[in-house]
Amino acid sequence: MSAGKIVLPPAMLGMLGGGQLARFFVIAAHEMGYRVMVLDPDENSPAGLLAETHLCAAYDDHVALARMAQECAAVTTEFENVPASTLGALAKSVPVHPAAATVAICQHRVSEKNFLRDHGFPHAPYAEINAESDLPANGLYPGILKVARFGYDGKGQVRVHSRDEALAAFRNFKSEQCVLEKMLTLDYEVSVVLARNAAGHVVPFPVAENIHRNGILDISIVPARGSTEVREQAQTLAHGVAEKLDYVGTLGVEFFVCGGQLYVNEMAPRPHNSGHYTIDACVTNQFEQQIRALCGLPLGDARLHSPAVMVNLLGDIWRDGEPEWSTLFAQRDLKLHLYGKHEARPGRKMGHFTVIGDNADEVLQSAMAARQRIKVEG
Repeated sequence: MSAGKIVLPPAMLGMLGGGQLARFFVIAAHEMGYRVMVLDPDENSPAGLLAETHLCAAYDDHVALARMAQECAAVTTEFENVPASTLGALAKSVPVHPAAATVAICQHRVSEKNFLRDHGFPHAPYAEINAESDLPANGLYPGILKVARFGYDGKGQVRVHSRDEALAAFRNFKSEQCVLEKMLTLDYEVSVVLARNAAGHVVPFPVAENIHRNGILDISIVPARGSTEVREQAQTLAHGVAEKLDYVGTLGVEFFVCGGQLYVNEMAPRPHNSGHYTIDACVTNQFEQQIRALCGLPLGDARLHSPAVMVNLLGDIWRDGEPEWSTLFAQRDLKLHLYGKHEARPGRKMGHFTVIGDNADEVLQSAMAARQRIKVEG
């Protein structure tokens, strides 16, 4: 799509993927007057339940892709594991953002690390592992061995403390291509969600401080605590990543903070879990920005109007049946978002809540108290 091409309501927008990120996209699109076609193989797709059209088919289904290309004015994706070839095929007849080449980098951990290295972005030391002989004897231990493709929320990765452990893990991954990344001593973790349009205009959201549990995001605190210098550098680096990718859409960039220095951890070519606070705490949320960038519209104001803390709700808390939501609804500064997923499973993201207010310390205390009441373990 050229910088001058604009897609206006009531155009049909295409969404590859039908989970919670796509669901929020559909909600934002409807509020803006657009219609949405979702392609997702899950008949219980949370986004498909809300969209005008749900194509319940595989991501490489030629009939479904042909229909999407014919009926949609522009197409995007909600997660990086949609095949880049699908994006490329659609791009022959309809504008697609982010581009297939960009998603291909972000969906492959070797390509992602090499991109960071080649463009001078700070990152943890790593090695590309294609065979057992590539596993180093030392230097990267303790480390994390990660399968190159289809890993997220802590899946497809394992901590290793020696070559023997790495070798066993590599064999357990059926000798698939991996990255061995040296573990860093963390001060804390932060992320930047931003939007960039086809004209190259970048609008970052405030930096979030993130706390993970079992490899899954647990809490995001906004604005991030720590120094102003770290927050400013994180936004600068994220901006640079978007520029080098020639990215169009909403992008999430995760960072490790180690000894006061920033290291890029991962890039997500889509809205990000740590950006969910924008729904309730920013003038424009990350999903509206995704639509604005996709449709060639001016990007919105990403200003934070309230300090916020976002807490993920995983399927674990359904272990005794439906949680007692009244305990959350009783809290006036809390906004609950449930994703409409068909089945609760341990570790599955089922919803989140965000607490907002005037005082950052009080907001954090309030959110932690609510988290305890709903029996989120930790």
